[in-house]
This record gives sequence, structure tokens and C-alpha cells, in this order.
Amino acid sequence: MTRFTQQPPTLRDPYSTDPQLRGWLDRLLGDAGHAAAKGRLAELSAEVLGPLRAAHHDAETHPPVLTRFDAWGNRIERVDTAAGWRAQRDAAARHGVVALPYLPDSRTTWGSGARVVQHALLHLWGPESATFSCPVAMADGAAALLSLPGAAHPVHREWLEKLTSTDPAVAVTSGQWMTESQGGSDIARSTTTARHTPHGWRLTGDKWFCSAIDSAMAIALARPEGAGPGSRNLVPFLVPRYDADGVSPAAGLQVLRLKDKLGTRAVPTGEVRLDDVPAFPVGDPAQPGLHAMMTLVVVTRLHNAAAAAGGMRRGLEYAIGYAGERTVAGGLLAANPLHRATLGGLAVDTAGAFALAAHAFALLGRAEHGDAAAAAELRLVAPLAKLTTGRLAPAAASEYLEAFGGAGYVEDTGIPRLLRDAQVLPIWEGTTNVLSVDVLRALTSGDGVRPLLRRFEAAADAAVHGLPGVAEAVVAAARRLATDVETAAVDPRSPRVQAGARELALRLGHALTAALLLEHAAWALDRGDERPTLLASLWTLRQLGRADVSAELHEHYDELL
Repeated sequence: MTRFTQQPPTLRDPYSTDPQLRGWLDRLLGDAGHAAAKGRLAELSAEVLGPLRAAHHDAETHPPVLTRFDAWGNRIERVDTAAGWRAQRDAAARHGVVALPYLPDSRTTWGSGARVVQHALLHLWGPESATFSCPVAMADGAAALLSLPGAAHPVHREWLEKLTSTDPAVAVTSGQWMTESQGGSDIARSTTTARHTPHGWRLTGDKWFCSAIDSAMAIALARPEGAGPGSRNLVPFLVPRYDADGVSPAAGLQVLRLKDKLGTRAVPTGEVRLDDVPAFPVGDPAQPGLHAMMTLVVVTRLHNAAAAAGGMRRGLEYAIGYAGERTVAGGLLAANPLHRATLGGLAVDTAGAFALAAHAFALLGRAEHGDAAAAAELRLVAPLAKLTTGRLAPAAASEYLEAFGGAGYVEDTGIPRLLRDAQVLPIWEGTTNVLSVDVLRALTSGDGVRPLLRRFEAAADAAVHGLPGVAEAVVAAARRLATDVETAAVDPRSPRVQAGARELALRLGHALTAALLLEHAAWALDRGDERPTLLASLWTLRQLGRADVSAELHEHYDELL
């Protein structure tokens, strides 16, 4: 008897087969700017298909191990990680995944667009990184924080050079030690204290969720002695993880345990106790420091959105590959109208997530180069991009598992990891509810939502080439949002407004996504590319018009994918 063996899905080259990525790079960087990035992106894409996929598998199957004492009882606090995890660390440095926006050559070549190139690198590499994208995000956030004018201490510069090095022997990553067990996201309840001594600053307290505990440094929030209550008076401190020898744990630092998590299993995440641990304030410790810390948080939120969009695209690629191999009811799964409509809908959602992440990184680059309007818009876009993609990604991952049937539920296929890792995205760096409250704050400060409303209006004008009803859906959504935003801004603390914050934030995120996709579609049409118009139209009709577009998703399956 011949035993049937199903062919596994084949992963296509993630750079050359992703028209949305390449189209956005053309638009945001210009043809010359994209051409300057092609070699770098193609090189990383080739590694993703080979050695990095192998490293990813090794890191996933060999999770980190904490050894607190050596054989003679000496405290060593050693975290052992897999060879694959270490290979991902080297690759992140070599490809400049953190360093790129900080390198003088990159700034000369792309200017603010260096952040756009960085996002493309993350999009290609993140899904095959064994979630090493997590320490990369925190390293980038720490580098942005240490790049602020107030962080000019020689120690800061020394660590900044390590964070932004492309030499694997020099480059380091950073942890982010904010949350404590009694407060979680309510950092106002933080009890970690900072004490100034003749030998420098010392931190004492417990940090409950410390990802990438094997990093060489961390940024920790603490309250200097004598500082007032509340979150705004917390100050970020740079904490070296090891002593000068780079091996022994810093004096007074204990890793209490590693977390046994649902996903991101290759990432060593621990609980940390600090007992007079040496630290260096970032900025003036006599001044409230939470505003500075938000520089780091904004960067990591954008990385979260990039991870969501990249993971959605990679899951879609696996599902497309499987549909082209699997036979059902006498034909390929890819020929089944219902399955085609399902994957087509996932392609539209993936395009929306990518648009949000790409736009946010472009804004970040412009803000870092002194664009005040971009900085103002980013204050609202950062939480919107993070919360919207954070809702889309787990839903898409669940569909990808379902698209594989029983094989999607079996660990050694690698498919269940898509769902396990996606579920962290709406939690890390603020849950949907926490971010929705942040959106309310952003709506009532500065220009608030006005730049987004102007973008919606422009998008409606650009929607003339879409499917019937697209422009009308954008205009109607913009009017409703303008009214609801005005109501929320009058009394953002009212129970009614607070209760509706999530719904309002998601509607804003969906409308912003429609505007971004329609903007890109108008640009692409001038170049003879109609695919972005199809994606933008279907997103808008589904998310803003609540229309059933199943027939169109089936009909245009090949164009969407």
C-alpha cells in the first residue's frame, strides 16, 4: 500500500514576490531610493529563505534556560540560548536592522526614508526571526532614547554605539523594564526607587515582565527619592546587565525566573529583582522623565505593528502555497471559490496592516528629521497603528491555521506558532483598551485628529477609480468620525466616552487605513498599476461600508495575491 504524503507549502522569495512592499518603497523612497536599497533587501530575503529559517527553527525548538548558580553555589544568573537565537542576533547586526536609521551613510542616502528601509527589513526578516524582532524593537527604542539631546553622558554614547553597531562582535540589544506585578500597565503604581549615592545611582525594586533578559543592558523606569507620585515623575535609567567583564551579573541583580509563555518561546523573558543595582539616568533625574521614556515606547509600538503586518504576510504566503498543493473535492484548494474568497479577504487585511506600519515608520523618520507636522500626526498614528494591527494579526493567524485543516493544529508543521506568536501583539506595549485611552488623549491635544480628517477628505477625492460606493463610504465614515471625535473631545473622561473608546479607536484605525491605501492607489494608477486600487476598494467597502465583497474576492484572487 502506498502511503500518501502531502507536499508542504513552498515559501516564495519574500521580497521579489511582494508587490505591495516594492510599490510602497517606490513611492516613499522614489525609484532611485528604492534602487539603492534593493541589494540590501535582496540579500536579507535570500537568507530568510535559507539559514535564517533554519536558525528560526533551532531557536524555537531549544528554548532558553536559566542557571542561577554554578556548581559551587556562586550566583551566575546565566541565560543559555540556542545557537539559532545567537545566529539571529548576528544577522540583525549584519543587516543593520536596528542600526540603519542611525548610520550616517543611510541618512545621506535616504534621509528620513532610512526608517522606511528599516521597516522593509523588519517586514522581510521578522516572521523568520524566532521573534528576535522583540529585542531588536527594544534596542531601537533604547537607541532613540539615548539619541535625545539630554542623553549626552559618555556612558550613554558608549552604549548607543553598541546598540547601533553592525559588527556582531560589538552589537548589543536592550531590555525594557517597566511593568511591575502590582501595576502592570498602570506604571503610576511603580515602586522601584532610584537612590543617589557617592558612587552613582542605585535602583531597588522588582520588575515583573522583562523580555530579552539576555540583553547586555536595559532601560528601567524608577522613581528617584523625593520625586512626587504618579507616572510622570518616573525617570528612565540605563542598567548594565553585566559587570565590566561582560559575564558576571551586575551587583545586586537577580533573575528570579524565566516566564513560561504561550508564544515567543525563544525569547528569554524573566522577572528581575534589583537590589542597589548600578544605573545611569537618561536625562535630568530631577525632572519628570516619562515624556522621554515615551520616545522608546513609540518606537517599540511601531515595531509591534511591523511584526503584525510581517507575520500576516508570511502566514498568507504559507496558506497560498498550501492551497496550490492541496487537492480537495477533485481539484486544487486554490480553485475552490469559497477558499479563494477567504484567502482574498486575508490578503486585503494584510495590505491594510502593511499600510499602517509603513506609514507609521515614514512618519517616525520625518519626525526625527525635524518635521513638526509628522511628529504631531505620529502621536495619534502610533497607538492607532499598534492597536489596529494588533487586532488584525491574531484573527488572521487563526484563519491561517484553519486553512491548513488538521495540519494547522500540529506543532511540528510550524503553523501553530503563527497563532501563538500573534497573540502577544495586542498585549505587549499596551492592550487595545490601554491604547484606546491613549488615542483619546491624542485627540484632545495639539492638532489631534485634524490631520487624519484632512487625509480622509483627500482619500475620498482619490477614490474615483475604485469600485462603486468607495468614495461614498469614505465620506460617510469621515463625517461620522468627525462628529464622534468632537463629542469625545468635549469630555474625554466621561464614562460614556471611555466606554466607547475602543470602538472609536478601531474605527479611526480602519478609516486611516482606507485613506492610506487609497492614497497609494491613486499614485499607482498613474504608473499603470491597478492592484492597489483593488485592495484599497475592497478594504474600504468591507471595513467602512460593511459590504459583502466575497464575489469580488473570489473573482480577483490571483490579482490580490
